[in-house]
Amino acid sequence: MRWVLMRGLTREAGHWGDLPRRLGAALGPAHDVLTLDLPGNGTRHLERSPASVAAVAQACREQLPPGPPPVLVAMSLGAMVAMEWARAVPGEVAGVLMINTSARGHSPFWQRLQPRHYATLLRLPLMAAAEREQHILAMTSNGVRRHAPLVAHWTRIAAERPVSAANALRQLWAAACYGAPAEAPQVPVLLLASAGDRLVSPQCSRQLAQRWQVPLRLHPWAGHDLPLDDPGWVVAEVRAWALRQGWG
Repeated sequence: MRWVLMRGLTREAGHWGDLPRRLGAALGPAHDVLTLDLPGNGTRHLERSPASVAAVAQACREQLPPGPPPVLVAMSLGAMVAMEWARAVPGEVAGVLMINTSARGHSPFWQRLQPRHYATLLRLPLMAAAEREQHILAMTSNGVRRHAPLVAHWTRIAAERPVSAANALRQLWAAACYGAPAEAPQVPVLLLASAGDRLVSPQCSRQLAQRWQVPLRLHPWAGHDLPLDDPGWVVAEVRAWALRQGWG
């Protein structure tokens, strides 16, 4: 089984930390864990970010090496890309696991992006890299002190593979405009959400799970970056889900 991991707005494979390694170890040798960067981020930072989730999904499909249909594990904007990928070409996807995501038409805009962060998000492209990464950590993690050393690492990533202000704004626009399908993808689906998410309300995942009639697992305290705040919990949930699907 192939597992493909995708991050969110202005984030890249390097922001997963050691989660891909931990997930591969938990799933076992019969599974391959890959990461994809959205266009405009990471190894694709010189590309122009499309201004629609559908175009981002198409670009990610083209980037994926040939092989069996993957299980998509994605968060935030990346999870919207996973939704669209599964909707557009369901035969190419074996399953979808979405972390702390949202969609227009299922949740109001003030839940999809909580208003207290609007001003900060608009200023981020104008900040120096270290200041920007510190603000991102503060918005997305409920363990800021514990993860403080990561700011220097993220700043190095930003220096090596910078995301342009224009690309960041196009990604934000794509996320804001994306509306999820009315029905769930015709593959196994699992939602993970953080009760302590201060960026995207966990109510967005609750509403999507209810409308789609798919399972939701809620972490009791983590922030928006659930894989950062509690990677062990994420790995355990993914492995348990894989076993329930007979993918073990």
